Amino acid sequence: MRAKRLATGKTIEQVADDLEWSSTKVSNIETGRSKKPAVTDIRVLLDLYGVTDSAEREAILTLVRQSRESGWWNRYGDAIGGPYISYEAGATGIRIFEPQYIPGLFQTEAYAAAVSHATLIRNPDDVASAVEARVRRQQLLTQPDPPTVWAVIHEAALLMLKSHPELFRAQVDRLIELAEDPNSVTIQVLTMDAGLHAGMGGPFVILDYTDAASIVFLETNTDGLYLEKPVEVTRYRQSFDRLVAKALDPDEVPAYLRALAA
Repeated sequence: MRAKRLATGKTIEQVADDLEWSSTKVSNIETGRSKKPAVTDIRVLLDLYGVTDSAEREAILTLVRQSRESGWWNRYGDAIGGPYISYEAGATGIRIFEPQYIPGLFQTEAYAAAVSHATLIRNPDDVASAVEARVRRQQLLTQPDPPTVWAVIHEAALLMLKSHPELFRAQVDRLIELAEDPNSVTIQVLTMDAGLHAGMGGPFVILDYTDAASIVFLETNTDGLYLEKPVEVTRYRQSFDRLVAKALDPDEVPAYLRALAA
């Protein structure tokens, strides 16, 4: 909706004046702070912006209706921090750099539970909920027309896991399975001897969409940061490309993992 407004040359204040709305309401719709915008409000904005193509209007209004439906992740409440899972669920492409953990989409249940404990989630019900939510997320990989997932995992995450032999073998087997399966997942490992690298600022995820701008997600202990400016997304895309160039070739990963396990 922001792009449609900018195409008309109108400011948020001008739109608010035209519709006798507050500027905050217009801004909240554009930034996503209005979690469940009204279909009637979006229809009025489309009229104001001169969007007359019936197919385009219906596609936008369908997205609005879908945003008003509860996703599966809502039942897990605080077990999943923030709106990230809803963004992930709608992505067509997911690029992950993870320097410390096995990415959530690849984790075994035992590893997910151990991570919950290590990150100070100790209540048994909270751990069970977090693990169940993590497993539910992974159905994204086996759904019809799944997103393409490309993950670069730093070797440190695997070496750290070796100190937990009760978790190590099953988790490595899971990664081998994903790496060898003819699916939409690509896994690379950035080895220690790669030295200094473009991901030293920390983990990040790039989410791409068919009909929306890409987003970069930076995780924190409580929720995360979402970067949407084109210059920010481009910077992280360049970082990911450099990590890909330094990491093991995807075809080498299964043999590497087997050697590590041995």
